[in-house]
Amino acid sequence: MNLPITINQNELLDILLNIAMVRPVFIWGAPGIGKSALVETFANDIGLPCVSLLGSQLAPEDIIGIPQIKDDVSVFLPPKMIARKEPYVLFLDELNACSQEVQKAFYSLIHERRIGEYHLPEGSIIIGAGNRACDSAIVKTMSSALINRMFHVELKADSRQWIKWAEENNLHPWVIDYIINRPDHLFAEAPKTEEPFSTPRSWHMLSDSLKEFNAGTKEIDTNILKTLCYACLTPSHAGMFMAYTKNIKNKDMLEKIISKEAKWPDAPKDRDILYFLAQSFRARLIQDLPKNKQDISGSMLTFVYRAKAMIKELSSINFELAQMTVGSDNTEALPDWFMVEIIRDLPRLVEQK
Repeated sequence: MNLPITINQNELLDILLNIAMVRPVFIWGAPGIGKSALVETFANDIGLPCVSLLGSQLAPEDIIGIPQIKDDVSVFLPPKMIARKEPYVLFLDELNACSQEVQKAFYSLIHERRIGEYHLPEGSIIIGAGNRACDSAIVKTMSSALINRMFHVELKADSRQWIKWAEENNLHPWVIDYIINRPDHLFAEAPKTEEPFSTPRSWHMLSDSLKEFNAGTKEIDTNILKTLCYACLTPSHAGMFMAYTKNIKNKDMLEKIISKEAKWPDAPKDRDILYFLAQSFRARLIQDLPKNKQDISGSMLTFVYRAKAMIKELSSINFELAQMTVGSDNTEALPDWFMVEIIRDLPRLVEQK
């Protein structure tokens, strides 16, 4: 499924509150992006219990039930988990990972809200979810008949909303502060090889691990910390997080450099810290600079001048890191108008990219 529009968590909650009441909604999204947690939040918000079924682990009889002879005829008895008397939210997770036979068992449940002679209680809500074919997850082709019975949306990771959620749920302060500095590291596409990769779920997992080792309240062995990071995150993100932890005592260093209270670290032993700061500065530029030059305010103009000066200062310390800061990568690029400024003032920096 390739949808031309993606939505964030708040937008999805709004759609569920308005659409899921009358039509089954299917949520597409990468593994670990927060689909299941968001459905549970939705169910809690509307005061209904949430019953989750994992499509990849279901057989047809888990949905339609087993037959029983009653008055000389067979009657299918639906599973107790589904056959409830009070309304509830039925969450069909990994729906597109189940077999065609199981998908067929869902037809009447999704379209007619019934299983055999059992009808879902009035006010019940059906929500499905699944990964995309590009996510290297267990995905089977969903039949057109099933697709056509549901309202489809695609969820994207939103760093600002996730940070707010993380603060409300007391995630480890290192994790929250790191994502504030590197919002582009909250989510990474699944790699082609078998290795951990960064998602909201994996950052939550790292947070739990750091709490178990009481990181921040007592010294944590470097090898243990490295193991925790590389066990959860995209390798490059894990390395950057390690550099961040070395810089905990100077966590406001980038702000101090911007305000001219400090300078880029130039000692060889601080190479990893400089790399982290340069990457954080790039993320800050992408996040704060307006897409259009005419949207620059007075305070932003001051920041633009300072940003160009910082890039020049960085290039005198490490030319490659300066190139990386302004160069294109697989993520979002710096605004075109800012690149024109860089080309005009620092042509060599761009020419040798």
